Amino acid sequence: MATLHVIAHSPFGDERLRSCLRLLGAEDAVLLCGDAVYALRPGAAPHQQLQQANLADRLFALEEDLQARAIENPLATAVDYPGFVALSLHYDKVNSWL
Repeated sequence: MATLHVIAHSPFGDERLRSCLRLLGAEDAVLLCGDAVYALRPGAAPHQQLQQANLADRLFALEEDLQARAIENPLATAVDYPGFVALSLHYDKVNSWL
């Protein structure tokens, strides 16, 4: 059962991102939103974790949050709110890491 994992908290404040990446299934995807998009800043440890996770076409980031934080990174596919909804419908489950 494929799951979309939604992370909104900064990867520098706790271990949610690291825990999520350890539990990912082969068909699961990750959507970064809010302060979690800071994980896409090159050179940071969370960025390296995302690279090592080899998510290819399964890593997404909310476009509005990327723009608000002036982050551009080809590692994640930027999605708008309708894209977020489409992802939610595409996957069997949605798990929000609160």
